[in-house]
Amino acid sequence: MEVATNFKFYNRDISWLSFNFRVLMEAANKQLPLYERIKFLAIYSSNMEEFYKVRVAYYRSSIGVESNSLDYDPKEVLNSINIEVNSQQKEFNRIFEHDILPELKQNNIIFCQNEELNIVQKDFLENYFYQEILPAIQPALLAEGNVLSFLQDNAIYLAVKLFSKKKKKKKKKYGKPQYAIIKLPLSYLPRFIELPKGESDNHFIIMIDDIIKHNLDKLFPGYLIDSSYSIKLSRSADLLIEDEFQGNIVKKIRSSLSQRKTGDPARFVYDDMMPKSFLKILRNVFNLSKDDLVPGSRYSGMSDLFDFPNPLSPALERVKLPNLPLPELNEYDSMFEAIKKREWLLNYPYQTYDYVIRFFTQAAIDPKVQAIKTTQYRVAKNSAIVNALISAAQNGKDVTVFVEYKARFDEEMNLTFAEKMQKAGIKIIHSIPGIKVHAKVALVIRKSSNEKPLKSYAYLSTGNFNEKTAKLYADHGFFTSDEEMISDLTELFLYLEDLKYKPVFKKILVAQFNMIDKLKDLINNEIKNAKEGKKAYILAKMNGLEAKAFVELLYQASLAGVKIDLLVRGVCRLVPNQEYSKNIRLIRIVDKYLEHARVWLFHSNGEDLTYFASADWMKRNLYRRIETAIPITNPIIKQELIDILSIQLADNTNACFIDENLVNVPKTDDSGVKVRAQVDIYNYLKNKYINVTEVN
Repeated sequence: MEVATNFKFYNRDISWLSFNFRVLMEAANKQLPLYERIKFLAIYSSNMEEFYKVRVAYYRSSIGVESNSLDYDPKEVLNSINIEVNSQQKEFNRIFEHDILPELKQNNIIFCQNEELNIVQKDFLENYFYQEILPAIQPALLAEGNVLSFLQDNAIYLAVKLFSKKKKKKKKKYGKPQYAIIKLPLSYLPRFIELPKGESDNHFIIMIDDIIKHNLDKLFPGYLIDSSYSIKLSRSADLLIEDEFQGNIVKKIRSSLSQRKTGDPARFVYDDMMPKSFLKILRNVFNLSKDDLVPGSRYSGMSDLFDFPNPLSPALERVKLPNLPLPELNEYDSMFEAIKKREWLLNYPYQTYDYVIRFFTQAAIDPKVQAIKTTQYRVAKNSAIVNALISAAQNGKDVTVFVEYKARFDEEMNLTFAEKMQKAGIKIIHSIPGIKVHAKVALVIRKSSNEKPLKSYAYLSTGNFNEKTAKLYADHGFFTSDEEMISDLTELFLYLEDLKYKPVFKKILVAQFNMIDKLKDLINNEIKNAKEGKKAYILAKMNGLEAKAFVELLYQASLAGVKIDLLVRGVCRLVPNQEYSKNIRLIRIVDKYLEHARVWLFHSNGEDLTYFASADWMKRNLYRRIETAIPITNPIIKQELIDILSIQLADNTNACFIDENLVNVPKTDDSGVKVRAQVDIYNYLKNKYINVTEVN
């Protein structure tokens, strides 16, 4: 094998910022409908919020901690993050103020900031303030000194500077300024309010922030209002679970969830027009450090743009593509009869998720079904799957559910669902200390007839058991009754139920057991073939590529002459366009749906060994989680996966190359043939299974 000692690696989180900037690029894309662009502003803001609460909080907690395992200086990384985020925030503001707002106005939608309102609108706002807002808010004066005020995590506030109207006797001037905060009542009221049109043809929308600003004098009688600015504090989302390996982990997670609400500051966003003297006061009052501060814009919490009203809907929005059925699967009354007949691949959100729900609901009521075993990581709020599992238990089935509580931001929901299922008679397997179970697998054990033994049916997926995200995330699901795969899943559940059990896997790759070694073997086999002058090729699609050992192995493969295509949506430490990566193409696709599937293909002398998986090539996935990867041997299903990957590689509309400077370079094609993967995959599946007119 070729040896190189000067490999370069991106920092994982600087590379993630490149991905989020690619999301922001979609907000600037004037080829998209206006409200689709507004949605991308909301996605960008939501992504950045989580980034600070998790990743930036992690770096800040690492400062001063001695560790031989760190290959970076946390302070240097934070400095690079701040520089990049400040640059991106300026672009965000430019897009919102100079692109989005004028285009809204061109479409007769007025976002009211400083516009003159008519009498009807003024009366409406006055009534709205007194009837809706005033009962829901509690202004609080701030006091400097030993008494520290508290800001709630993720809440948006207005910080107000004001003076008492009582004049000093001698100088006849107003005294020392005072300061106050007002929490926006977003638990009760919408962020955006539509105003009456009056006689105008325009539609008027105002933010609750501005309604409150216009009425500050009513909130502070006896004071003169000097100025007000938006602020928001995000707190660290890390669950500090002391001694996770002993004691009741459920109780410890519950305790940590309450601590999250009062966690250390991760980001204090403030209006960048705020005077330094005002900001200094807030720093003292809230005990903030300089490192907590992140300049923002007039409005904080712009992830609320998800709810920006469209009075012209469905105009200015992207045409929704209806989920496609699988007609052949519809011919079967029983999902189990269909799966017994052959294996089935489903591609979400292009094809309907209803078949998965049908799988569980039929298992719940089928008298021949004896047992159901499944994992739960992130489920929908009103989960049809959880309801089906409860129904199955109430119908006398033996139901076992492994619940992974440590799904960040979904811990509380998972705890609640676990309690609900346990009360219904479901056997709950709790989180494993120190390890996350990220595999998405289900097993149904059914009696075929009185004479025959039990027959099992499995569903495995790259995405969660969540019918809501299945409409937004691009994933693959797979139904099978293959005996070796069933045997492997049985082994996996035996292990989850008893960690002392030593499972043996024949077909499925499972992180913590055989996944890492097999992946290395597959890559090394391509290296071997390349050195022997044979065709050698790797195609890997994933959300993140961060495990250093595998990045190095891909570099070695490139040096050996292996051609490599990488479709990586987010974090990626591999640096392209270097001498040791010249055979690697690094591509990112950002479009309407979140690319969430993980699929790996190895040429292997023409065998095209193909896997789909729950695992990214991240240290956390490969070394600290239970993950699964499924070999696809059915030639029809394998070809469908390869066809879908080929369409994604050909995308020249929403795909970008990632260059050596982490710049998203639009991928173009001089052939004149426009390829937009998500639309073309939809048309491919529609033509293959339904044979109807294409969508443009």
